[in-house]
Amino acid sequence: MTATLTSAPAIVRTIAELRRRVSEYRTQAGPGAKVGLVPTMGFLHEGHASLMRRSAADNGLTVLSIFVNPLQFGPNEDFERYPRDEARDLAVAAEAGAQLVFLPEVKEMYPTPPSTKMTVSGITEMLCGASRPGHFDGVGVVVTKLFNIVQPDRAYFGLKDAQQVAVVARIVSDLNQPVEIVPCPIVRESDGLALSSRNVYLKPEEREQALVLSQTLRQVPAWIREGAAPGELKSRMAAAIARMPLAEIDYVEVLTYPELQAPSDAAPLRDLKMNLLAAVAVKFGQTRLIDNVLLNPTEVI
Repeated sequence: MTATLTSAPAIVRTIAELRRRVSEYRTQAGPGAKVGLVPTMGFLHEGHASLMRRSAADNGLTVLSIFVNPLQFGPNEDFERYPRDEARDLAVAAEAGAQLVFLPEVKEMYPTPPSTKMTVSGITEMLCGASRPGHFDGVGVVVTKLFNIVQPDRAYFGLKDAQQVAVVARIVSDLNQPVEIVPCPIVRESDGLALSSRNVYLKPEEREQALVLSQTLRQVPAWIREGAAPGELKSRMAAAIARMPLAEIDYVEVLTYPELQAPSDAAPLRDLKMNLLAAVAVKFGQTRLIDNVLLNPTEVI
């Protein structure tokens, strides 16, 4: 059973109402009814729309959640200034095929400060987890809450934040949660810049220089074919990005995926038979951008 486009998705602001509507759908649709969930923080773009379209193709009901989760922001991060535009988001949701839009206030999701923590060890200790302590603890809490509230059959996440996909998949596996995690490809502007709600902060010169991220990542398969070991590949990536005077590198990393372990530097990456993640986080002005490429070395030779 697949969804049809609706011009006006239903807006739900309370947990009780969302549960009621999902339950009604399952009762009316009968056996085999499937529910897809697309968790977002809003200020939607084509990347989010692609997740909703995938869910609408796979499921009879697509639930979009829009919630700027304070638990995943650090004290010096941009929670208050994170972009928000409810009317625009609802228009994108209607076009992309979401039938229910969950728009809770912070007090609805967290009536009291949560005492329960969700810590995933190992895979949260590098990349954005190292740069943003506590970030993935907050992601774990809100995603687990959303899974418990909606009880979806499938949940859709973009691979632009490949570490987040790995963390959520590990939570689901460790806790035997009955939901399939569906990773979806990165969506880019025509010039290669990965879509992000934070791109709106970029000044013209910063945005132009930010193209170095996708340009650098496109060279990764060629560098692997040339025989680069992990350390050399990271050095080449960092040098390419550092050519841009406004680029302030947070990290440049090459890890196995989804384990997020550092491969041995003793052999060229082209000899490895495992998925690899080449990931970067770079600030341009006050805007921190992430990007990555996920590949298997044996497929680029």
